[in-house]
Amino acid sequence: MKASEQYTRADLRRILDVSDKQLKQWEESQVIEPRVAAVREFYDFRDLIALRTAKQLMDKGVSPARLKHSLTALRQKLSEVKSPLTELRIISNGKDVIVEDADGGQLEPISGQFILNFATRDLLENVRVMPDRNADGWFRMALEFDADPATRAKAIEAYERVIAIEPRHVEALLNRGALAFEDGQLEIARDFFARAVEVQPDNPLARFNLASTLDDLGLLQDARQQLRLAARLDPGNPDIRYNLATVCDKLGSPDEAREHWIAYLKLDPASSYADYARRRLNSGGDK
Repeated sequence: MKASEQYTRADLRRILDVSDKQLKQWEESQVIEPRVAAVREFYDFRDLIALRTAKQLMDKGVSPARLKHSLTALRQKLSEVKSPLTELRIISNGKDVIVEDADGGQLEPISGQFILNFATRDLLENVRVMPDRNADGWFRMALEFDADPATRAKAIEAYERVIAIEPRHVEALLNRGALAFEDGQLEIARDFFARAVEVQPDNPLARFNLASTLDDLGLLQDARQQLRLAARLDPGNPDIRYNLATVCDKLGSPDEAREHWIAYLKLDPASSYADYARRRLNSGGDK
């Protein structure tokens, strides 16, 4: 599960606005159980969801036994979901807990009608203001935001926070560059991809992405150079060969283009682009 970042007791008190006494009561009743990493206890995002639910149910006067039963079912469902921030919301009727997916479908409802609702994203808003979040924490959050088009702006912000903390974080540089590329911000994308290449010169994806951006910017010679290097690093990647062949065609280099069209067809002969590659070969490079 992506949202498995570690939170301390102090974090839980601040995020959920509960007392240490209340946390201890929940632990004693096994509503939550902290895990141990190295020499300290920690909690994960599933605990935050469970505790948020517990707090609301207790406000409704739910008995400890029913509370524990409901939260056990909830935690079981959470363990099956890869991205709880974007896939789930938690619903309660004041007695039990129901888990609903992003399409409105109920996941194993325990019982009851929908009365009290909250989105897991609301809880995330409290999490994301934590001042001591490190680069890895922000990156995990960025991935969660990136999975949902509705939170694209937040994904961009989170990736940029990662980069501000750790300027050589290649995955964040690549993902931030990809978002810029998709938005048509080619100069910005080129900057992020070039920085990723600088950090990891032997990363074929970084060079491929940089080449794609350079191609769109009309910098064909630079694009070809990056693709040649990417092909050396990852000779079995058909996408690199395809793009390299097309760039060579644009540059009027039919012999080199032919070499890469042939390599592409050997690697991916049944793809939807294979017929086009064959036509380019048969045309002898003529447009």
